[in-house]
Amino acid sequence: MNKKNQIKLDTATFGQGCFWCSQSIFEEVKGVKKVIAGYAGGEIPNPSYQQVCSGETGYAEVVQVIFNPKEVDYITLLEIFWRTHNPTTLNRQGADVGTQYRSVIFFNDKIQQKEALSIKNLLETEKIWDRPIVTEITALTSFYPAEEYHQDYYKKNPAAGYCQFVITPKIEKFRKIFKSRLKK
Repeated sequence: MNKKNQIKLDTATFGQGCFWCSQSIFEEVKGVKKVIAGYAGGEIPNPSYQQVCSGETGYAEVVQVIFNPKEVDYITLLEIFWRTHNPTTLNRQGADVGTQYRSVIFFNDKIQQKEALSIKNLLETEKIWDRPIVTEITALTSFYPAEEYHQDYYKKNPAAGYCQFVITPKIEKFRKIFKSRLKK
């Protein structure tokens, strides 16, 4: 394949609580090539899961979504982000509590920043939720992949309690809402 025919992939980084849930959802989206569970938003280099779980590092559990913008655009990924978690709960998603579970969009450039802010403002104006949106929108300064045992956790452990009671219902809801966006 020559350079002219190479596909230019893009990256989106989202935090919406537990990265196991987010990874499981975004992996099913048509046009998404890879989803990596990891950490963003903190200060120390190469944080461990234990450090992030302390809530003292500034990191959030996030996913990096590598996608082909000719197959799925950033706006669609933002729509999936907004509709698959609760952006009104500060530093928590369900039973997961702490700054590491905050709702956050890490943008890579001014275009992503503008699109994320635009949709957030629209949702706030439309009063989609009963409470104010607390989602942060901030520049991505660093991303560290999570440990290997966190990657594809749901695929590797579908019978685990957390997977059955938390992730599976989220995926089932996602599949109903975004049926046309699923990989075949």
